[in-house]
Amino acid sequence: MKRKFVTCLLWCAASLAALAQTEGNRIEFTEYDLPNGLHVILHEDHSTPNVAVSVLYHVGSKNEVEGRSGFAHFFEHLMFEGTENIGRGEYSSLVQKAGGALNANTSFDRTYYYELLPSNQLALGLWLEAERMKHAKIDEIGVETQRKVVQEEKRERIDNQPYGSMGENVFSLAFQEHPYKTMPIGSFEDLNAASIGEFRDFYKTFYVPNNATLSIAGDIDTEETKKLIEEYFGDIPKGTKEIPRPDVVEPEQTAERRKTVYDNIQLPAVIQAYHIPAQGTEDYYALSMLTTLLSGGESARLPKALVDKQQIAVAAASIPFPTEDPGLFLTFAIANMGVEVDDLEQAMNAEIERVKTESLSDREFQKLRNQVESDFVQQNSTVAGIAESLANYSVYYGDANLINTELQRYMKVTKEDIQRVAKEYLTKDNRVVLHYLPQSEKPQQ
Repeated sequence: MKRKFVTCLLWCAASLAALAQTEGNRIEFTEYDLPNGLHVILHEDHSTPNVAVSVLYHVGSKNEVEGRSGFAHFFEHLMFEGTENIGRGEYSSLVQKAGGALNANTSFDRTYYYELLPSNQLALGLWLEAERMKHAKIDEIGVETQRKVVQEEKRERIDNQPYGSMGENVFSLAFQEHPYKTMPIGSFEDLNAASIGEFRDFYKTFYVPNNATLSIAGDIDTEETKKLIEEYFGDIPKGTKEIPRPDVVEPEQTAERRKTVYDNIQLPAVIQAYHIPAQGTEDYYALSMLTTLLSGGESARLPKALVDKQQIAVAAASIPFPTEDPGLFLTFAIANMGVEVDDLEQAMNAEIERVKTESLSDREFQKLRNQVESDFVQQNSTVAGIAESLANYSVYYGDANLINTELQRYMKVTKEDIQRVAKEYLTKDNRVVLHYLPQSEKPQQ
């Protein structure tokens, strides 16, 4: 009884600490829309003389039409080609000369551009992003240049990388109808077949103010920044095309799907992917905490059991994909030398079953909560992280203030919730399984 009482006190203390942390470090922000539909979020933070300028376009690979995959990722590259007022290839040099850095990324659901600059270079970041939005250079030279760049990226990161095709194989096997069946990088064939007119139409449809969120965090004066935003973005016309949002619902999977992939590897691997609800749902938070339980650090269950104790794997992890529509929960392991792939899969299954049948100890659950809290705080410990989080919360959830309150959703998850979602979603009929084997083991035709 005494032990239970102490544990209860620890849980209460942790919950209060999380609440105090959130309130004590509350991230204040200003949020508004321009008449052209551009959504703006501003966070003023004078702790360092830096500023993050970011634009999130609500377009990812799931917005592409059949036969024209890879457009969103292609535009991630193409939009650095220059504009009517910025020479080809000058984006990077302009930012670097100002002492900053820039980058972009594309997912199933969004494309995200950002500059990290000294705060006295805020106007530069705004000008660069306004130019990108107003009149990006989409011509034959840029398209052909970036076609080659994207093709080389695919060869380097996927085709010639051990286990590099994992994403393509997992998602194409798990999704039969939903656009998530195609990875953001797309295919050479689709990009090569596209005309310049199709690229320009894609730009005019998605890269418009009413499909964008401008999120700025750092050493700024909010009122002065509003004036600059009006100066650079105010005259950009609202998009006139309807922005397509896919409403495809993936049919419920009722039987396990399996595939064997022969790759240029030496060690076999097992990948298991389970269908799970979309980000932001109650069960997603429990599944996310389950992921941390299974692979959040060297002492987590999967690496501890498979790598340290049984020594049948050289690596093991679990990953939930945070997607706008229902997505996937992945577990994977790379076999140790001489270990059969079937034995590795059985060991992985055993760890999943252990979550379903054995209750978490109070100590393990408290450690899990502490780690989730730490990860959440670290995610928003820089102006770059804050700018991105504010944009994500606004676009995906319609509530930028989740940057201050989402941690409480995690803290509401109980031990029973984690066990329940493991039983409900991590089932054989709800998963796909891939075995990656060395090319040398491929049967002769």
